[in-house]
Amino acid sequence: MAQGVGDEHTEGGADPSGPYLLGHSDRELARLKLQATLIDPITRQFLLDAGIVPGMRVLDVGSGVGDVAFLAAELVGDTGYVLGIDYGPTGLAEARRRATGRSPRNVEFREGDANELAFEQPFDAVIGRYFLMFQRNPAAMVRSLRAHVRPLGVIVFHEGDWEATKSFPPAPTYDRCCRWIAESVRLSGAEARMGLKLHATFTEAGLSVPSMRLESVIGGTARSNNGPAGADRIGSFVQIVVGVTRSLLPVIERFGVASAGDVDIDTLCARICGEIVANGSVIVGRSEIGAWSRA
Repeated sequence: MAQGVGDEHTEGGADPSGPYLLGHSDRELARLKLQATLIDPITRQFLLDAGIVPGMRVLDVGSGVGDVAFLAAELVGDTGYVLGIDYGPTGLAEARRRATGRSPRNVEFREGDANELAFEQPFDAVIGRYFLMFQRNPAAMVRSLRAHVRPLGVIVFHEGDWEATKSFPPAPTYDRCCRWIAESVRLSGAEARMGLKLHATFTEAGLSVPSMRLESVIGGTARSNNGPAGADRIGSFVQIVVGVTRSLLPVIERFGVASAGDVDIDTLCARICGEIVANGSVIVGRSEIGAWSRA
C-alpha cells in the first residue's frame, strides 16, 4: 500500500522482514482513506503522465486499502485489469470490501510478496505509492518487479519527501510535528526522502533515466464554525499529519524523538490549526514525487 507515511502494506509497503511501521488499526485505515482524498489527484496525474491507458494490465504493489489500484482501474477501463498485492491481510480485506459492487469490476487483490508470487502473464505496468520507502533495498525491489513487466512496459512510483515540509510565517507546532515524523521514519530504517531518491533507484535498477514530477499540498486555512481547521483542504491535511504522528507515537517515544507529553496527541491538531490561523501561515506538505520509466 498509500504504505503511507503516506501512503500501507497499507499504503505503501512495509519491509517484509517486519510489521508495517504505521500499523493496521481502524484509525490508521481511516487516515489512509482521508489521505487518498487529497493525494489521489496527484497520483492520478503521475499515472496519466507515465502512460497508463485503457486496456492495460497493471500490477499495483503495496495496495493497502486499494486506493491506487482503484485509480488505475478507472484509467485502464473495463478492457483493462488491475491486480493489487500486499503483505497485510487487514488492509486487503478492506480493499476487497470496497471493490464489491464497483463497476467496472476489473480489479482484484492478492496477499503476498511480489518477489514470490507467480503470475500467468506479464503486466503492461507496475505501479506503487509510498512503497519503496519501506524497502530495505529499493533498487533491488524495482529490479525484481521489472521481471513482471513486458518489454517497454511502464514502471511508475509515487513517493514522498518529508524533509520538504515547512510553514511561513512559522506555525511552530506543525514544523515540529513534521520533524518528528521524518526523524522517526529515518530511525526506524525507512526512507523519509524516498521521492528524491527515485532517480538513483531507477538507474541503479537498470532502468533508463526516469521522467519525474513534483507536487505538494500547500495553502492556509481560516477559522470556521467548526473550529480553527474547518473542513478545508489544509485542515484535512493537518489531520493526516496528526494521524501519521498518532500511528508513529510508539516509534517516536521508543527512539526518544519526543515524549508523549511533548506530542500531546489529543490536542495536537487543534494546536497546529490554531497557530496556522493566528499567524496567517501557509503550510507546505511533504513533496509528492512521481517517477516513471520503461522496462
